[in-house]
Amino acid sequence: MRIVVLAGGIGGARFLRGLKLAAPDADITVIGNTGDDIHLFGLKVCPDLDTVMYTLGGGINEEQGWGRTDETFKVKEELAAYGVGPEWFGLGDRDFATHIVRTQMLAAGFPLSAVTEALCERWQPGVRLIPMSDDRVETHVAVDVDGERKAVHFQEYWVRLRASVDAQAVVPVGAEQAKPAPGVLEAIAEADVILFPPSNPVVSVGTILAVPGIREAIAEAGVPVVGLSPIVGDAPVRGMADKVLSAVGVESSAAAVAEHYGSGLLDGWLVDTEDEGVVERVEAAGIRCRAVPLMMTDPEVGTAAAEMARVALALAEEVRGA
Repeated sequence: MRIVVLAGGIGGARFLRGLKLAAPDADITVIGNTGDDIHLFGLKVCPDLDTVMYTLGGGINEEQGWGRTDETFKVKEELAAYGVGPEWFGLGDRDFATHIVRTQMLAAGFPLSAVTEALCERWQPGVRLIPMSDDRVETHVAVDVDGERKAVHFQEYWVRLRASVDAQAVVPVGAEQAKPAPGVLEAIAEADVILFPPSNPVVSVGTILAVPGIREAIAEAGVPVVGLSPIVGDAPVRGMADKVLSAVGVESSAAAVAEHYGSGLLDGWLVDTEDEGVVERVEAAGIRCRAVPLMMTDPEVGTAAAEMARVALALAEEVRGA
């Protein structure tokens, strides 16, 4: 079985760990979000790609879900002593090495997709990890601060501001001019199943779909497309997805996110048992829906995520046989 997964950061990475347990013989291609990418200290940082790579490769800090395990922050402390910022973004010493290697390879002329493949040679994540695009795409958020509207990088909005101000708009800068990375459209065309994990529907999966050609390829693939709701009981399972959903005019509910993707893209949708009452609404929108437990209660082991993946694959087969 060939499975394509559109993944953001922590939620996507933890779901992928479960998917590998649920379908150990599957050929899994992960199309990773690069809209969160940022340049810091002269280095190219790819938070979502690295979170997937570290999680599946056994190097992730399990408690926080991002960054390296057994991390130290001496370089960050020394930079701060020199007055060099930003101090709000916590790059650890081990993590710095990844970004240095990536930046050197990019400077030597290698595209991000080739760099990602090379980095994965060390981590052996057990999936093929492809960035959504080799072109530069960075998500920015429009906010009102002291009566003035300005755009900030998504990382600044999420990490420094902690989404404490309302997002007025979310813009994946550069997406319209970007092209899918080599292998992205081919993987979609050859897939047997396409999955949207419980990643942020606006700044993770949504940003991937904003790259011209990707949404269209998925809609035309002719295979089941199944998603898992990142919203449980009208609140994000993790993070602050409700803040960016509001910015694009979508209510923070499992049903509204399914409708946001739309029946032209989505064939099946899983909601948590807490949201069983919205199943009828989702199915009225032309999307087959089931209510199952969606909380990844044991992220470091992945058995809960594995059961979620099994149900998603079962729903895909149900859609295929309809």
